[in-house]
Amino acid sequence: MLQNTLLERLVSTVPTQRHLDWHELEFYAFIHFGINNFYDREWGNGKEDPAKFDPSELDTDQWVQTIKSAGMKAVILTCKHHDGFCLWPSAYTEFSIKSSPYQKGKGDIVKALSESCQKYDMKFGVYLSPWDQNNEAYGDSERYDDYFIKQMTELLTNYGPIFSVWFDGACGEGPNGKKQIYDWKRYYACIRELQPNAVINISGPDIRWCGNEAGHCRTSEWNVVPSRLADTSYVAENSQQADDEAFRERPITSLDEDLGSQEVLKDEKDFIWYPAEVDTSIRPGWFYHKHEDDQVKSLEKLLEIYYNSVGGNASLLLNIPVDNRGLIHENDAKRLAELGQYIQAAFASNVAPTSKVSSNCETQEAYAVENVLTQDTTYFKPATNQAQVTLSFEFDKAYVINHVVLQEQLTESQRIESFEVWAEQKGQMEKVYTSTVVGSRRICKFDAVTTEKIEVRITDSRIYPTLKFVGIYEAN
Repeated sequence: MLQNTLLERLVSTVPTQRHLDWHELEFYAFIHFGINNFYDREWGNGKEDPAKFDPSELDTDQWVQTIKSAGMKAVILTCKHHDGFCLWPSAYTEFSIKSSPYQKGKGDIVKALSESCQKYDMKFGVYLSPWDQNNEAYGDSERYDDYFIKQMTELLTNYGPIFSVWFDGACGEGPNGKKQIYDWKRYYACIRELQPNAVINISGPDIRWCGNEAGHCRTSEWNVVPSRLADTSYVAENSQQADDEAFRERPITSLDEDLGSQEVLKDEKDFIWYPAEVDTSIRPGWFYHKHEDDQVKSLEKLLEIYYNSVGGNASLLLNIPVDNRGLIHENDAKRLAELGQYIQAAFASNVAPTSKVSSNCETQEAYAVENVLTQDTTYFKPATNQAQVTLSFEFDKAYVINHVVLQEQLTESQRIESFEVWAEQKGQMEKVYTSTVVGSRRICKFDAVTTEKIEVRITDSRIYPTLKFVGIYEAN
C-alpha cells in the first residue's frame, strides 16, 4: 500500500456529530449507587433483599452541585448493576426501588437525577448492566434480550435527553446454567432509534475503553483506529472459522499500547473514529464503603489523572460513590471542590489573544493563523500539504507561562503526530515541552518560564496539520 494512500484514508476518517458533542464534555462523573451500598459490596448476586434499600437523606441536587464544582459537565448513573436491582420502578421486575421502603416504594432515583441535571445544566447518561443475576431468563438469550430491550426502552423514553449509554459487557452464567449471548446489534439499534444523539460507551461502537481503571492512557492516544477493534465489543465467540480471514490478522484489543500509528495501521482494511475514555474511581472501590472514607484520592493524584486523560486526547469519567445516606460524602465533596478550584485557576489567564501570532506557511484567508486565538468554529491550516509547521506568538511584555493548550480541528480528522513547545529565554529559543498527538485537547504543563515569545513547532503530521485553538496560560 502506498504511504500517501494510507494517509489519505486516515485523514478521511472523521467523527460524527455525536462524537463531536462528546469530545466537548471532556470530564464527567460516574455515580455508583444501589443495593450494593446496603450490603457493603462491590458486586451483588441478585439475591439481595430490597427492604434493605433505604437511603435516609438522598439528594440528587447535592450530587450534581458537588460534581459541577469540580468542573464536570455530565453524570452517568448506574441505573442497574450486575445484581439486577433497578433504581427506577421498572414495569418488568419487582427487584427495584418500588419494592423498597425508600419513599414508600414510590421513588424514582433515575428521574430525580435526570431532573437535577436539567436544573443545573448538566448532561445525563445511563449505565445499564447487560448482566442481570436476578432475572430468571438470563442465559435464555432471546427471551432475556426481549426483557433487556424493554428495560432499556424505559430508560431511553422516560428521562429526557440521554448523552451516553454505558455498557461494560460483564457476562456470567444464568440460573439455567447457560451463558447469555448478548444481541449487541439489537441493543445498538434500539439506542439509535430512541436516543440518536447518545454515544454508546465501552461495549459499543462510539467510545472505547482506555484499557485500565487506574487513570492511565497511552502516550499517543489516537482517535482513528482499526474498525475491527470495535467488533470485539459485541463478538463473544472468537474461535477460528475455516473461512475466516480476519482470524489470521494481528489480534488487536483495547489493552494494546499502540492502536493508531501509521506502522500499526498500514495493513488495516478499514478505520473508524473510536476515541478513548479513561474511567477511574475517586476511592479504591466503585461503590461506597465507610472504611474508605479516608482513602479519597489526593488532589495531586487526581490532577495527574486529569492531565493524563483530558490533557492527552481522552475523556475522564471519574466515579463518585454515593454513600448510604444518599449523599456524596463530605471528604469526596471537599476534594472535588479543590480539584475544580485548581483547574479554574490554572486556566484563568490565557494571554495568547494579546500576542502577535504568525506562521511559517501560507494560508487561505478562511484558515488564517489568527483563528487559533478564539474558540469558535474557525481554525488554522496551511494552504498546501506541509507536514511541518511553526506558529509563533510574540508578546509586548514578558509573561510567566506554565501551560500551553492545543486543540485540533476534529472535523478534518486527527493529524498531528509530534510537536514541541519552545520559549524564548535570554534571547535564545529553548524547548520546554515535547509530545506526540494533540487531538481534542493536549495540555502541555511545564516548569514556569518568563518569556516574551512562545513557538509551537509541529514536527510531523498526516499530510498537513490543523489547529482550532492555542491557549497560553500565565502561572498563578
